[in-house]
Amino acid sequence: MSCKKLCAVLLTMAMLLTLAAGCGKSGTSSNEQVLRYALEAEPATLDPAKSTAIPESLVELQIFEGLTRLDAKDQPVAGAAEKWDVSADGLTYIFHLRANAKWSNGDPVTAHDFAFAWKRALNPETASENAYMLFPLKNAQAYNEKKVSVDQVGVKVIDDHTLEVSLEKPTAYFLNLVAFHAFYPVHQKTVTANADKWAGEAGTLIGNGPFKISNWTHSGKIEFVKNDQYWDAGAVKLAKMEWPISDSQTTRLAMLENNQVDMMVEPPVVEHDRLTQAGLLKVSPFLGIYYYVFNTQKPPFDNVKVRKAFAAAINRDMLVKNVIKGGKKPAYAWVAPGLTNPVSGKDFREEGGNYALEDVAQAKKLLAEAGYPDGQGLPPVTLLFNTSELHKSIAEAMQEMWKQNLGVTVDLTNQESKVFLATRTEGDFQIARASWTGDYADPMTFMDVFKDPENDAKYASPAYNRLIEQAQSTTDQKVRMQAMHDAEKILFDDAVIIPIYYTTQPYMTKPYVKGYFWSVLGLADFKAAYIEK
Repeated sequence: MSCKKLCAVLLTMAMLLTLAAGCGKSGTSSNEQVLRYALEAEPATLDPAKSTAIPESLVELQIFEGLTRLDAKDQPVAGAAEKWDVSADGLTYIFHLRANAKWSNGDPVTAHDFAFAWKRALNPETASENAYMLFPLKNAQAYNEKKVSVDQVGVKVIDDHTLEVSLEKPTAYFLNLVAFHAFYPVHQKTVTANADKWAGEAGTLIGNGPFKISNWTHSGKIEFVKNDQYWDAGAVKLAKMEWPISDSQTTRLAMLENNQVDMMVEPPVVEHDRLTQAGLLKVSPFLGIYYYVFNTQKPPFDNVKVRKAFAAAINRDMLVKNVIKGGKKPAYAWVAPGLTNPVSGKDFREEGGNYALEDVAQAKKLLAEAGYPDGQGLPPVTLLFNTSELHKSIAEAMQEMWKQNLGVTVDLTNQESKVFLATRTEGDFQIARASWTGDYADPMTFMDVFKDPENDAKYASPAYNRLIEQAQSTTDQKVRMQAMHDAEKILFDDAVIIPIYYTTQPYMTKPYVKGYFWSVLGLADFKAAYIEK
C-alpha cells in the first residue's frame, strides 16, 4: 500500500472513531456559548486580496470587517466606518473611521490600513483575481494595467480616521462593494513582514472583525475566539467557534446528526427528502443562476427565432424536481431572487416578474418561421458542458426535451473545466452551460455581464448597453432599477440565454443556534449569533 493510500485509510479510521465517540453526545454544555460549524473546505488562503472561494470568504467575514457590513437584508450598514459623506455628483466618498476601531492585537485601525490594502489588491504584482472589484475607484483599472502610477488611484488618506475615495463614475452600489472581502483592510506591518505566509497561519492572522483565529490545524479544524478588541464586542455573544473541516457532504451530515457540530451546508442531495420530511433541511437564497448561453453569432443561433424556439421548448419544473433537486428553484429570468429594490422595498426579481416562456406550440411555430419546420434542414447542433455528473444529467434531459418538442437532435460534448472555459470564452460553441454568482448585493452584478463586449454570448445590443450605462451613471435608485428591469426584458426579447435554475444554499442547523443570518452572497454572519439551550 502506498504512503498516500495508507494516510487516507488512517485518516478515515480516525474520522470514524471520532464520530463514534461523539454519537449521541453534545459537544458543548448547555451554558457554553460555542458554535460548531462544519466548514466544507480547507481555505487556500485568508488573504482578502487573493481569496476566491466561499469557504474562504466565510472565514474572512468572521475575522475582518470593511468600511461597511451587510445586514440581514443585505443592505450596507456602518462597519469600521461610523459614517460617510457622499458628494452631490456621487463621485467622492469621505469615510469617517471609528475612533475605537482596533486590530485584534490592539493596534488602531486607520485609514492608512484601508489605502494600503486596496492599493495592494490592485497592484499587478499581487495578481489578485479580485482586483476588478476595485475598478470603480478612479484610475484603479489603469493602475492594475500598468498605465498609471499608484499615486493616481482614487484613494487618499486625509488623516488616521478619514479616507477620501474618488470614483470613475457614480456607483450607487459602492457602499455594498466596500463590504466585500476585496475591500477589507489588512494589518500593514504584519503583511509587509510576512508577505508570503501571513494569511495561512493563526499566529499572523491579525484581523479587525468580531472574532479572531486562535488555532488552525490545516485540513482539520479552525478555532475562533471572540475578539475583545472589536469596536462592537458587546454585540458578540459567542465566546468561541470550532469549525472542523471536511469536503465530504456525508461526513458533515454525520457530524451534525451525531451532535458534533451545530450547523453544516450542502447535505447530500440523496438525503434531502428525508431531511425535509424531518423538518431539518433549510434553504437560504444564494445569489446565483445556472443557465445555458447561446453563441448569438454562430448558426443556427444567429437567428433570434431559433434561439427563442429552443428556449421555449423546455420544462424547468420537471428538470428541477427530477434531475437537479437540491432545493433549487426554477429560473424564469436573469437576476436571481434576494435583492431588494431600495425604492420600493420589494425583491427585484418578484417586482420584475418572469420573462422566460415555456410553450411547446409556440416553440414549434418559431422554429418553422425560422425555416426549419419540425427541425428539418437545421444545421447540426452541439451542446457543450464541462465534465460533471450533474451537468451531464441536465444536458441529457435538455437533449431529450428538444428531441421530443422540436424534432431536433442535439449532440452533447463535454470538456474538462479548464479547456471548457477557454472554449466558451473563445466562442467556439453553439450552446454552452454557464453559471453566474453575484459578487455584491445589487442587480448590476448580473446586468453588466452582457454589456461586457467580451461576454460569452458574443451579444451586442446598443439599446441594452444604453440602459446599463444609464443605471451605472446615476445615483437615482428609481431610475437605476427601472433601467435594469428594462434591460433585462431586452435580454429575453433577444433570447440570449436559457435560465434553468437559481442557486440556493441548502443547510442544516440545530434549533438552539440563534442570531445568525445568511447573506444572498452565500455567507453566514455569526457576529450576533448565540446558543440558546
